[in-house]
Amino acid sequence: MAKRYGFSCTVVWALDDDGNILPGGSDLKGLDVLEDADLMVMFMRFANFEDGQMQYIDDYLKRGGAVIGLRTSTHAFKNADNPNWNHYDYKYEGEKKAWHGGFGEVILGETWVGHYGKNHQQASKLILEENNREHPIMRGVQSAWAQCGGYNAYPQGKDLKILARGRVLNGMTPNAAPDTSKEELPVAWVRTYQLESGKPGRAFTTTHGASEDILNEGFRRMLINACFWGLEMEEEIKKDNQIDFVGGYEPTTFNFEGYQKNVKPSDLAGWESIIMPRK
Repeated sequence: MAKRYGFSCTVVWALDDDGNILPGGSDLKGLDVLEDADLMVMFMRFANFEDGQMQYIDDYLKRGGAVIGLRTSTHAFKNADNPNWNHYDYKYEGEKKAWHGGFGEVILGETWVGHYGKNHQQASKLILEENNREHPIMRGVQSAWAQCGGYNAYPQGKDLKILARGRVLNGMTPNAAPDTSKEELPVAWVRTYQLESGKPGRAFTTTHGASEDILNEGFRRMLINACFWGLEMEEEIKKDNQIDFVGGYEPTTFNFEGYQKNVKPSDLAGWESIIMPRK
């Protein structure tokens, strides 16, 4: 988005004690950039951030900033032991009734429900929802599929539009036979969220988006289109917008221990930096 379209982009990583990127970590600094941000793209799971970082997120959502939630962001927070922010927890059922289901349900329209399709055994083909084929986010999207297994998802919310459903496949290629025992559940949708005393904001969610999913051009185009849509820049969404990678994108296969260790944010600073560098 920065190189191709002139956006000012900041990536904020959770780090370990040595300053290396730690996927799934909660030692995160730098969310003060949300004070001036127009779009927040999230790829998180079970985070438990300190109060100051949570405040930046809460302030952003209260002013109705656009949100894109990828994959595990439906269960972005697991912080039930934090009395100030436990309503963000993915299983929250406490006194704040408007927050039942936590961040995932309140902002994105769904929290963690469960797996629907086996990781590393069943890929998913994205089937465009017939009623919303003309939605700007799906403009130019063709042959989209995802390697990560599907999730159970039954999204709800104001202005909800299902954009695509997942056809679970018996294999890890886009032409694998469908698993006819599974119905096609929503895997991409949009909605309007609004916190109490807050302004309305746009949210796009996909239950896919793991590392290798982004190699697929159809899936990647959908994500890029979603960024423009979130910013109410639908007129900038062209069927042939450039979506090729800037620099090398060489993801490892998604699993809990499969990330590249000893990588610092500075290792990714250049336009031609490989993501992720092998060390």
